[in-house]
Amino acid sequence: MKHVALIGASGFVGSAILEELLNRGHHVTAIVRTPGKLTQSHPNLKVEVMDVEDRNALVQVCHGQDAVISAYNPGWGNPDIYEDTLRVYPLILEAVKASGVKRFLVVGGAGSLFVKPGLRLVDAGTLPEAWLPGVKSLSKFFLETLTAEQELDWVFFSPAANLGNLQKGVRTGKFRLGKDDLIVDEKGDSFISVEDYAMAMVDELEQENHHRERFTIGY
Repeated sequence: MKHVALIGASGFVGSAILEELLNRGHHVTAIVRTPGKLTQSHPNLKVEVMDVEDRNALVQVCHGQDAVISAYNPGWGNPDIYEDTLRVYPLILEAVKASGVKRFLVVGGAGSLFVKPGLRLVDAGTLPEAWLPGVKSLSKFFLETLTAEQELDWVFFSPAANLGNLQKGVRTGKFRLGKDDLIVDEKGDSFISVEDYAMAMVDELEQENHHRERFTIGY
């Protein structure tokens, strides 16, 4: 079993990953911003309330872990989501490196996936305007910062374009994985439940099939 630090463990995606990790017997240090947001108890769960911008605190919490999974998101309702993502994620990256942890798994976005040769989803004109600051910033972090990282064994795991309709779904265990192209079904829809996304993320933690690359998921 792995010892994992999970950043953003109380969020929509983070909480699904937390449940999957604990159900499989892993030991989790859940890193959250707000006290009381994570109320569950489990013998393999330790909760750390902290601001991930506190570099020294984050380094200390990550030290000795087998891996760090980041589901960090400054909040879709945050008017500064673009700036905050591009300011904070590099700080998280540097803190993980300083902690000595070598394996870093990132809950990615679908925006940087290709919908056809040369055209990424973020530039396709199909996403709601309100989503674009968050989508663009995470795409920029992946394309310009993470892909240049040669020290950490990182993974950027992009979901389908629609991740669970932002609500609870079903863990089916039946999905397809891909690399850089958006996965769509026979109807042209790109969808994955947050439970299946979490399942595939923990599969990656255990199996280590990808290294310094992005992969994606869909039905």
